[in-house]
Amino acid sequence: MRPDILAPLFGRVAALPGVGPKTAKLFDRLLARPGAEARVVDLLFHLPTNVVDRSQRPKIAEAPMDTMVVIKATVVEHRRPQGRFARAPFRVLVEDETGDIELVFFLANPDWIERSLPIGGTRWISGRIELYDGRRQMVHPDRVLDEAGLARLPPFEAVYGLTEGLQTRYVLRATEEAMTRLPALPEWQEPSVLAANKLPAFAEALRGAHRPESASALSPQHPARQRLALDELLASQLALRLVRAKMRRLPGRENRGDGRLSHAIESALPYSLTSAQQRALADIRADLGSDKRMLRLVQGDVGSGKTIVAALAMASVAECGRQSALMAPTEILARQHYERLAPLLEPVGLRVALLTGRLKASERAALHAAIGAGEIDVVVGTHALVQTDLAFHDLGLAVVDEQHRFGVQQRLALGSKGEAVDVLVMTATPIPRTLALTAFGDMDSSALDEKPPGRTPISTRALPASRIGEVVAGLQRALAQGARAYWVCPLVEENEDLDLAAAEERAADLRRYFGDAVGLLHGRMKGSEKDAVMEAFQRGDARLLVATTVIEVGVDVPEATIMVIEHAERFGLAQLHQLRGRVGRGTGQSSCLLLYKGPLSETAKARLTIIRQTEDGFRIAEEDLRLRGEGEILGTRQAGMPGFRLADLTAHARLLAIARDDAELILRRDPELSSERGKALRVLLYLFERDEAIRLLRAG
Repeated sequence: MRPDILAPLFGRVAALPGVGPKTAKLFDRLLARPGAEARVVDLLFHLPTNVVDRSQRPKIAEAPMDTMVVIKATVVEHRRPQGRFARAPFRVLVEDETGDIELVFFLANPDWIERSLPIGGTRWISGRIELYDGRRQMVHPDRVLDEAGLARLPPFEAVYGLTEGLQTRYVLRATEEAMTRLPALPEWQEPSVLAANKLPAFAEALRGAHRPESASALSPQHPARQRLALDELLASQLALRLVRAKMRRLPGRENRGDGRLSHAIESALPYSLTSAQQRALADIRADLGSDKRMLRLVQGDVGSGKTIVAALAMASVAECGRQSALMAPTEILARQHYERLAPLLEPVGLRVALLTGRLKASERAALHAAIGAGEIDVVVGTHALVQTDLAFHDLGLAVVDEQHRFGVQQRLALGSKGEAVDVLVMTATPIPRTLALTAFGDMDSSALDEKPPGRTPISTRALPASRIGEVVAGLQRALAQGARAYWVCPLVEENEDLDLAAAEERAADLRRYFGDAVGLLHGRMKGSEKDAVMEAFQRGDARLLVATTVIEVGVDVPEATIMVIEHAERFGLAQLHQLRGRVGRGTGQSSCLLLYKGPLSETAKARLTIIRQTEDGFRIAEEDLRLRGEGEILGTRQAGMPGFRLADLTAHARLLAIARDDAELILRRDPELSSERGKALRVLLYLFERDEAIRLLRAG
């Protein structure tokens, strides 16, 4: 149960004074998850992105051009447009002892102007001055104030990220109201940490962040921003350590296999394992053989050989008479894992089955019965594996592929399908060290940082979109010689309909050149339709596969040697690297063409340069983190894993280390969080919605 002290912060923004039904919907769109309502805490954690500096208050003659100023002036004349000039702007002449200036209002309400700027009245006017025909003018001042209004005008005004229809003044007013609801919360940080880093109290930091007193208050290094970041990082690190402590406390079972099955599989391989694969397997087997639960992350670059590592781990568990399950995020990936694992495991006598949501009820019932009776050794599937009605005979190992698509809850749900289940997590997104500590701090980690022998280097080129004709001509030559190619359409925006329209249009365009050899794959297709298109591409009936990024292009077609990525400037580095990794899987020379539309931003230029320079996924991940922060590197915005709202991992790496050390120390001294500080830390965990950790604490 969330502590009562936090109740005001989890109330609806719609209930704040001054927020009407229409504005409430705009706040929901800006701040809340789809289908949910914005809460006061969402508003308070939505920090300003910029400031308007109104600290300059010069005389008219001394006012700099094109800079925000506040001038004090007397209203001299109204120049209201008349007759056939009625659509011209309304002009107002104002002056002080040094000179005059004309205020210009287009399509304005004349009554409002005459009321706000009465002739002979003194007003304080905020805006930017420019020269027009040799005269000073200010077009649409952003504030016209009397003396009482000036007293309320801050020298620096916060600017927020907005949504269409929502104005900054509504957000300013709502945050003022939200601040009044901020309860007196207990201090959860160690006083010595606050003193050493000169950090304010939580409430003071929140007020300072929302009401900046200078442009420097927006810096991630400002004490207010650092304090809020440290709180969020501490909540995250504490939650991860509680999950880890729970896994560590749960007794494990020794799965020390005799090696007969894994040796048979390994000796049948047409290649030797890389030293990175051997190291990862040694780590996994040591975990399996101990009486502690395994919770290990295997992160490997595209094509680094994670599947064979998982297969050999499953074989070790099967040697002990126990079952394994592999959970993948999409049906296409689950089917692909099944098609790779079955030829490896079945020759040594292991029984492998595929369980997805597409099975008929009778087939599913039969498969559930076989799994429950222990007649299946390895089950591959989607989240259908964690459905409550599936019972295993004796599940020993749960393998979770592409961890960032699943929340901690799903990972724990799969791990709870048996007695003392070991958990192995795989990701093809190499993760920078700082990010691994935040996202996966509850796990041990093994890195597959070598490519298996035989992987051909991929030639990567960037071309302007104006040369698309040359690309099509090159594809015609390559496809005539039997090549296969992917054509990935751009992310139009966060809108599946527009993405789909763009892909359908591109597919229709390419069919004019390639006819029925063009296949189309997108997120709106039924599973059976996707499989049919993929099978046609794998067989070679379709030789050019047009796809949106909504679908998982994690498909393995060794014959595919060309990857065209349209509007490459819209993709993140990790995404470009993942997509490029779909080619170069066979013996043929592979190429990746990045079509971009200029002019390119500095970040887009940097991305395209890095992706051309290297195929090292670990270097690419570090550069990706540097270029765009942690928010999207792991797809956290779409996934169950919480992203950070107040912390920026690139700017706050030092604070992450402080939070990590503090969390470890706390849980050594007070593992149940029952001391005074422990109780305050429970409030912190609820505030940042790491409730799962509290539930684990209660569950023991």
